[in-house]
Amino acid sequence: MMMMNEAVTNKTLEKIKYDLVREGLVEYEVIEKAQELATAQNISIGQALINLNILSEETLLKFMESKLHIPNVNLEDYTLDKNCLQYINIVDARKYKIIPLFKIEDVLTVAMADPWDLFAIDKIMEKAECSIDPVISSEASILKKIDEYYKTPNTVGEIFTEAQESGYDWHEELHNDDLSDEHIQKIIRAILKQAILEDKHEVYFAYSDRGLDISFKQKGTVYEKGFIPSVLASSFVAKLKVLSNLDPAVSEIPQLGKLCFKVDEMTLVASISSFPTVMGERIALKIYKPPKAINTIIKDEAKVQFVKNSLENPGIVLVCGAPLSGKTHVIYSLLNEISDTKKNIMTIESITKYDLPKINQCELNEGVGFNLDKALRFIEFQSPDIIYFEGMMSKFDYLSSLVFSNKTVITEFMAENMSDLREKMAYSEVETFKSLVSCLIFIHSKDSVEVFDKNTIQKYLA
Repeated sequence: MMMMNEAVTNKTLEKIKYDLVREGLVEYEVIEKAQELATAQNISIGQALINLNILSEETLLKFMESKLHIPNVNLEDYTLDKNCLQYINIVDARKYKIIPLFKIEDVLTVAMADPWDLFAIDKIMEKAECSIDPVISSEASILKKIDEYYKTPNTVGEIFTEAQESGYDWHEELHNDDLSDEHIQKIIRAILKQAILEDKHEVYFAYSDRGLDISFKQKGTVYEKGFIPSVLASSFVAKLKVLSNLDPAVSEIPQLGKLCFKVDEMTLVASISSFPTVMGERIALKIYKPPKAINTIIKDEAKVQFVKNSLENPGIVLVCGAPLSGKTHVIYSLLNEISDTKKNIMTIESITKYDLPKINQCELNEGVGFNLDKALRFIEFQSPDIIYFEGMMSKFDYLSSLVFSNKTVITEFMAENMSDLREKMAYSEVETFKSLVSCLIFIHSKDSVEVFDKNTIQKYLA
């Protein structure tokens, strides 16, 4: 029997969650709702409260600091003592959301997202052979520092090499005799883990005569991966929709949601789209990798600096590549890189993929009338300096007008290669937009990313 993921908890918040109610920060019913969401999505209750927009991460950290009398440390501009990395390996750092800061005599000070995780502290003490003094930091900032300081490969595929070589197969979980609701959730995770191991980031579920067919897609090719038997199909779809905050009772109209899940020690996000067909609902998932330090994507330091400079000035930063080439991953890495600048950064997206510190992320919601047209009509009242628009390439004139208003625009464009991009950029209605592109990032593959300046862009796209 394969090993499944343990439930994600934050022991600190589990102990003091009802203090949030007593101090009037949240209502009791909200805590219960957050607990249900945390269990369903396999995240901590703290992250659930943040995802529900009940509390900001800053408010939650300050609350924990006041209750525990443990300092809250902002890691954004913090420089770690690299000599202390030897005391905590990258596997434990990711697993326990912990990173060493400095050591004085026999005491190692560490930043933790969960300072009451005594098991983690005991384990680190045993390995480091010294006392541990914890401080509180946000989970996102800790993971960012881990990516920055640990020089270990951090792609999703590399993390699971050992599991891949062992012949992982999601069917092992399907053949378990357990028919409980928890078992169905494990099947979902097993399928998604299989997709990640095979480096495929689109997953489809479609009804057929035998049940619910499963397929993965990569570079335009669809690969069949078995099926969920008819007896489990309805329960499977309902559970998948509940985990994604979709209404399981609605199947006649499209729905769009977000699924957060864990594969081993990696937390991932997928957008989920349900769509009615004559055979029944078809569900499509797109899995997004978490952002990384931009210098691990663009290897040339001079090019990295050029990209950063481009984001400081009015113009269009255009990220191009084939479908599923990693455009969103690169853009999120860019946004994460500039999140500590003194600028108002905003996004307009169908689904936000990862929570980015100090970025004002806006998620469209057709259900309440917050569509793209309304977002475009009102966003300038927020006085943004840098704006990321997801999938906006049909509104070239609008994007150009923002640059004329001294805005920096980040967006993406789908192109199989440079020839394809040149052909698509040859139309007259794109001429003004093309002239305002100050930086072009083209993703040929995960190991080949090119950066073009304004002069080179005009040369290649002429």
